[in-house]
Amino acid sequence: MLKPHVVALFDEYYSSHQHPTNRLTHKIAIPLIVLHIVAMLDWVKLATVPALPGGVLTLGMLSLVTTAIWYLRADVKLGLIVMAFMVACIPVGRMLPMWSVVAIAVFAWLVQLAGHAVWEKKSPSFLTNLVHALVGPLFFVAVLSGDYVLKPVPPAAEPARA
Repeated sequence: MLKPHVVALFDEYYSSHQHPTNRLTHKIAIPLIVLHIVAMLDWVKLATVPALPGGVLTLGMLSLVTTAIWYLRADVKLGLIVMAFMVACIPVGRMLPMWSVVAIAVFAWLVQLAGHAVWEKKSPSFLTNLVHALVGPLFFVAVLSGDYVLKPVPPAAEPARA
């Protein structure tokens, strides 16, 4: 059972993702965006820490810890799934050449923005609520797992005719 504040975040996020093609673009783009963000943050070396794999603390690792707190507080099961994917992005990102991570970033953002511009005809929800940058991955995991069921949104009421 999802917490009421998480359901409210999902409902708000879903209201900006009504068109099925836009939702499809997000299923492609969101994992790629997460991959490129984690990979790029992993490029930033913060400190030498012999106890860590590779002996270096990166901004990517630090970001994983801080986002893990947010995701796990939102929902443990969904948060663990999102975090497992994010953790996997570090070794995958390290295997990819830098140019390919940049190409993935450009492709993913173009796909996601096209979803909003061409089909949804609405700006991305994170532009009005920055928390939605974190909500997106959790939302799509919740939808795929069946923890959040997409409900038809009623059309806007027609204005009364005189």
